[in-house]
Amino acid sequence: MYKLVALDMDGTLLSSDGTISQENKAAISAAREQGVSIVLASGRPLEGMTWALNELEMTGSNDFVLSYNASLVQRVSNKEIIRSETLTGLDAKNIASLAHDLGVHVHAFTRRQGLITPENNYYTDHEAKINGLAITIEDFATLENDEEVMKVMIIDEPDRLSAAIAQLPKALYQSYTIVQSAPFFLEFMNPNSNKGVGVEALAEYLDIKQSEVICMGDAGNDHHMIEYAGLGVAMGNATDETKAIANFITDTNNNAGVAKVINEFILDMK
Repeated sequence: MYKLVALDMDGTLLSSDGTISQENKAAISAAREQGVSIVLASGRPLEGMTWALNELEMTGSNDFVLSYNASLVQRVSNKEIIRSETLTGLDAKNIASLAHDLGVHVHAFTRRQGLITPENNYYTDHEAKINGLAITIEDFATLENDEEVMKVMIIDEPDRLSAAIAQLPKALYQSYTIVQSAPFFLEFMNPNSNKGVGVEALAEYLDIKQSEVICMGDAGNDHHMIEYAGLGVAMGNATDETKAIANFITDTNNNAGVAKVINEFILDMK
């Protein structure tokens, strides 16, 4: 029996228009009524997830959320931190310098200032809009070395970003968890931070076995949790790389793929 379901948001729970379908809402509600824990696990900051938590009525003391690709695992009701693995201002400086050398844009999320970038651009503006955040223009060189940074992202048009990724030093992958969440987003986190270890930490906290966990996603930043899960699910719209590591491929985000998994594997509505 599955007891914990971790859901990516963009491209998974959310339809392409950024909404949660009635089918997904109904399935999630029914699973929760059966005592199953449903959690959102997103690269977004908590501010960009709150509306969905409210809409799904997942705001109680027994509700948890994984933000910034699980750099933070928190209880929703009082924001109690269950797990935190973050970067520093020095990390942000180093990644920003690399981005400059590669000719791509950069932004970061800090505990103190929220979304910061040395130069505003289309993709930072997109990030701000989907999460309801203000943008602070900040020269990363002025950050304190010990500033708490949730994650750093290099961002640009897909072709430019792909070219930059091809030039990243291999050693960088030993220093950071690096995941691509969209064709225009490459994310850098603490090396001990990814959605897989975040879901694992929450499962242990809730005394739930790995075999009792379902994780669903569509992109590179979901791979760790899909590989960790007892049932790792790729969306029908997922990347080929994501589908290749999944135990099961469901329908697309626009066809209530999340609901179909819950209905089949939890509610037994085949």
